[in-house]
Amino acid sequence: MRRSWEPTEVHMELVVGCYEQILFGFQVQTQGEKWQATADFTNHAHTASLSVVAANNRFVATGSKDETIQVYDMKKKVEHGALLHHNGTITCLEFHRNTHLLSGAEDGLICVWNTKKWECQHTFKAHKGQVSSLSIHPSGKLALSVGNDKTLRTWNLVEGRSAFIKNIKQNAHIVQWSPGGETYAVVAHNKLDMYKLETASIIGSIANPKRISSIRFITETLLAVAGDEEAIRLYDTDSQKCLCEFKAHENRVKNLHSFQFEGSPIIVSSSSDGYVKMWKVDTEKAQSTPQLICEVNTSARLTCVSVWLPGIEHKISTEDAAPSSRWLLTGWDLAMQHWLPLEESLVMLKQLHLGHWLESWDSDSTTLENSCLLV
Repeated sequence: MRRSWEPTEVHMELVVGCYEQILFGFQVQTQGEKWQATADFTNHAHTASLSVVAANNRFVATGSKDETIQVYDMKKKVEHGALLHHNGTITCLEFHRNTHLLSGAEDGLICVWNTKKWECQHTFKAHKGQVSSLSIHPSGKLALSVGNDKTLRTWNLVEGRSAFIKNIKQNAHIVQWSPGGETYAVVAHNKLDMYKLETASIIGSIANPKRISSIRFITETLLAVAGDEEAIRLYDTDSQKCLCEFKAHENRVKNLHSFQFEGSPIIVSSSSDGYVKMWKVDTEKAQSTPQLICEVNTSARLTCVSVWLPGIEHKISTEDAAPSSRWLLTGWDLAMQHWLPLEESLVMLKQLHLGHWLESWDSDSTTLENSCLLV
């Protein structure tokens, strides 16, 4: 079997929100060890400060204290419209692939938006106070949320109902699934508790020196933590030990984002000092300080950050391909595997590592067009 892989050029966009009501866009050139960020656009997005930004492979969504969600079509570089449903500051936004957007706000509601028609499909009365944070399970079937009512809530997104309510001792302000969806982290002040999905019980805790402002899973067991200080720490969630601590900014780190690029995890950090920085992590040497590969000074008071990576069309030649074989995404590790069905079992023929999500591909077709590719 012979295959050729010809990726087109990646146009990565760093999107950053600030107190000054502006959304910044920086196009990042990824050639070489040092990346270059060039100012691409600025948009007076809201009538109040931006509170959150999220991206999938087509759209960027921003939330604000002005109670609106603004949507931007990044492929056409135009404003796509505003979503009006919440009464209160938009506190959290998260896309599930290219089909849905979940939003939470100070009004205690979680809204489920269909990204095809941009309609609010469902509304959960989630918390008695604000929704502080939400996270969608990688399967898209469940979501977690925390708020100002000392509860951790699980939502059944298939049936549109509450699945479980767990009382916790403090008001948590961050919740996040691990990439594989087997565990999740809940943060209250400077304490982070790791839970196991099967038992909904705490399997470990991490005490950060300062109040935790943001977290991101780098791998299933490697977690980046930023607090109200200049440093970022990398923790092993199995042992709860700090593997690495490094000074990332001159002022406190406000927000973290992460994604995979060509097999390497990238951490994006934004700070009150106005800088946005990108760090390359060597997971085999997690004790080493990540490599600074890009930085940009926005000269603004930053509040949120994300990265837009478009869907990339790849051409695959399929000479001598087995007619009944399929390429499938099999896990959070961004690997595309070639499987050959044999009666009731599957035999893996080949694995190909991607920098982006790919749903599935039939080898009956010779090209991948308009694939669902997500960060």
